[in-house]
Amino acid sequence: MGFGVALRKDDPARFFYNFRIRTRNVPLRENADAVINASGVGRSFGCSFVPDSYLLARTPSMAVRASVACFPLDSEALETCGIPWGIAVTPFSAVDERGNPPARGSEGHLLPRCDNCWAYFNTYCELDQWTWSCAICGSLNGFTSHAVSRYSQPESCPELSSSFVDLEIPGDESEEGMTQARPVYVAAVDLCSLAPGSLFGLVTFSHKIGLYDVQGPIPVVKNVFIPPESDGQLPVSLEDVMPLLAFLAPVESCKDQIATALDTLKPTTSWERSTPTVQGLDGMLLGGRGFGSAMEALVSYLSSDYGNTFALARVFAFLSGPPDYGAGLLDTSREDADLALLPEQTPFYKDLAVVAVQAGVSVDIFAVTNEYTDLASLKFLSINSGGSLFLYANTDDSTLPQDIYRMLSHPYAFGCLLRLRTSSEFKTGNAYGHFFPDPQYENVQHIICCNSFATYSYDFEFADNDVFSRHRDPPVIQIAFQYSIVVPNEIQNDAGLVSAAGYSLKRHLRVRTLQFTTAQSINDLYDSYFSFLGARGEEGRLLIHDWLVILLSQYHDAYKLVRYENGCSTSNIDVAFTQCPQLQSLPRLVFALLRSPLLRFHEEGVHPDYRIYLQCLFSSLEPSSLQCAIYPVLTSYATPDKQACPRHSLSCSALVKSGSPIFFLDAFTNLIVFYSSTADSSLPFPPPHDCLLRTTINRLKQDRSITPKLMFIRGGHDDATAFENYLMEDKDVDGTGLPSVTGIATFLEEIASDVSENIK
Repeated sequence: MGFGVALRKDDPARFFYNFRIRTRNVPLRENADAVINASGVGRSFGCSFVPDSYLLARTPSMAVRASVACFPLDSEALETCGIPWGIAVTPFSAVDERGNPPARGSEGHLLPRCDNCWAYFNTYCELDQWTWSCAICGSLNGFTSHAVSRYSQPESCPELSSSFVDLEIPGDESEEGMTQARPVYVAAVDLCSLAPGSLFGLVTFSHKIGLYDVQGPIPVVKNVFIPPESDGQLPVSLEDVMPLLAFLAPVESCKDQIATALDTLKPTTSWERSTPTVQGLDGMLLGGRGFGSAMEALVSYLSSDYGNTFALARVFAFLSGPPDYGAGLLDTSREDADLALLPEQTPFYKDLAVVAVQAGVSVDIFAVTNEYTDLASLKFLSINSGGSLFLYANTDDSTLPQDIYRMLSHPYAFGCLLRLRTSSEFKTGNAYGHFFPDPQYENVQHIICCNSFATYSYDFEFADNDVFSRHRDPPVIQIAFQYSIVVPNEIQNDAGLVSAAGYSLKRHLRVRTLQFTTAQSINDLYDSYFSFLGARGEEGRLLIHDWLVILLSQYHDAYKLVRYENGCSTSNIDVAFTQCPQLQSLPRLVFALLRSPLLRFHEEGVHPDYRIYLQCLFSSLEPSSLQCAIYPVLTSYATPDKQACPRHSLSCSALVKSGSPIFFLDAFTNLIVFYSSTADSSLPFPPPHDCLLRTTINRLKQDRSITPKLMFIRGGHDDATAFENYLMEDKDVDGTGLPSVTGIATFLEEIASDVSENIK
C-alpha cells in the first residue's frame, strides 16, 4: 500500500508521528462485483487509514437526497415543470439524510438477488414462504433453502426490518493469516520550487526522479534522470533502481530516518537547471518539472505488486508550478479571454488516470502556486482516480497542513463499487462525481477512495416515453455500495484494557432501497422541490439565466397566474415564487451562481486554475454544502453568546437595518466574523473560545470536507474588503457578465421582463 503525505515542518501537530496507516496483503481476486453484478467487475480490494483514537469510531451510513420528493408522472410533466429530476448520493456519510443509521448484519454475500435485474431483496419486495417478487422489475424469484431457513426467524434479519442495510461480506479462507498490515508512507514532492523546510517526502521529481531508501541507518536517495523527449520514457524502471519492498518502509521503525530524509530535501539548483538536459528545443531554459513522467513511472512502479504488497496505493502529489518537462508537459502560455473555462490541452493525464485505476492507485494533487498551472488538464488524474484537487496561492497562510490532517483523520473506504438501479419506467441519464465509470457495465462506478463527504449525482429520465401509472407500484430506486475498511483486532489484557493487535480488512455491502410517490400535478412537483442539485461550470451564464426564465414561465402557467384578455396574455410577474415556498430561494441562488468565479471570465480577474479548483470542489459537495458555497449564510449576533437573526440577505442594507453588532458569514471555504464599526467597544474581540459563536464555528469546521479559512474583521479598524465582497446583492450581473452599480433588484426586474416576453 503506498501513500503520499506532506506537512509543514513547523506544524505543531506533527501528525505524521501520531498516525499509522493500516493495510493488509491480499491475493488478487476477480470477484470485485460479486454482489454488485452477476459477472465480476474490477477487483475487490480496499483499506482505510485513520488515527489510532479514531479508528472506525463513527460507522458511516448513506445519505440520499432527491431533487423532488414526488416524481413527475410522465415525460410531459417533467418537461413542463422545468426543474431537475435526480438524486445526490453520499454513500459513505456518517448518517443518512434523516440522521438514522442502517440496520447492520452479516452474510452480505447471501442476500437474495433477482434473477432478472440482479437487484437485492428488500422490504419493498412481496414474499411468501418460498418466493419473492422483485420491487425493481417485478420478477418472481425463488428462495434458496438457506434463505427459507434464515427468514423463518425474521427478527434476526436486517433486510426484513429496514430498507437500509449494511452487511459484512466474509473474506476468503485463503486470506487467513494475512491480516497484519505494514504501514507505509510515500510522497511525490516537487523539488523545482520547494521552500526549505516546507514539505517532506520520500519521492521527489524535477528533471529526475528521486527514490528514498529510509530503511537503513542513513537515508539514501537513488535518482533516475528523465529524458527531455516529450514521451519522457525512463531509461530504467523504478523497480530496477530500487525494489518496491525496499522502497516501502515500515513507519514505526523508520521514523528517525524519515525525519532525516525530510531534512535533506532541497530545491534543484540553478546549476542543475542550466544543464542541457533541461533545455527546451528552442534553447529556452525549462523548469525541469517532470511531473507527468514521474507519475507515469510511479503508477507503473506501484502496480507491479498490486494485490500482493498492497490493496491500494494512494499518492499525495505536490506541485509548485506547471509540468514543463518530459511526458505530459503543458503549455501555460495559452490564454483565451472568450472562454470561461480553458479546455484540457492534452489527454495524457486522463489516460494516465485509467492506468492508475486499473493499478489501484488514487492520486490527490496539492498545487501550491500562484502561476498558471493548467489544472484543466491535470484534474483528471485526481478526480478520475477518486482523489481530490487542492489549490493554495502560497504556503504562508495556506490550510495545507490542516487539510492533510483532516484527510487522515476522517473515515475512508477503499476499493468501492457504486451501482444504481431503477424500476423499469425510468432510468439514469448522466452521472457526476469523482469516480471512474465501468467500461463494460452501465451505471457502475469504480471509486478507488471514498470519504464520508464524497457525493455523486444522477439525472433521471423516462425510458421509452414511459409513465408512472397510478394503478401500478410506485417508482423505486436501489443503491448498492460495496466497500472495504480496516478494523482493529481487539484483545483484552488482564487489567481489562482493550487494545488493537493487528488490523483486518473487512468488505461490506450497503444497500439502500427507496420508494417514491408520483406528483398528481405540476403544483405537487414544485411543492416537493428539495434542492438545487448541482452547478456544472460548463453550462454557462446564458443557460443558467434562461433556465430560470423558463422555470418561472412554467410556474406562472401551472399556478394560473397568466390571464388572457382580448387574445393577449397579461400577468403580474411573480419572480419571488410566492405561491411555492420550496422554490423561493432559487432566484437568489441563480443570481449568486451568475456572480460565482466558477462562471466568470479571465478579463474579470478570475484565475483559470481557481475556476477549475472550484469546479472540482463543487462537483463533490452534497446539496446543502453546495448551496452554502454558492450563496453564503449570513447570521447576526447581539453578543458572542446570543444569536440575533439566523439568516440575512447578502446586502449592506440588510446589515444596517438589522442593527446587530456582530455578523458571521459562512461561505463554506471561508468563515468570517465581522464586527460592525458601531459595535460597542465592550464586546470582546475576537469572540472568546467558550462562547456560542466559537462553538458554532468549531462545529462547522469539524463537519467540512476541507479546512475553511477563519477571519476576524473589525469594522473601522481592519480592511473589510474580504467580507464586503460577499455582499453580492449590492452589485449586479447583466447579460455581459460585467458588474454594475445596481444589485439583485435590477436582476429580478430583468428576469421579470424576460418572463413576460416568454409567456406572451
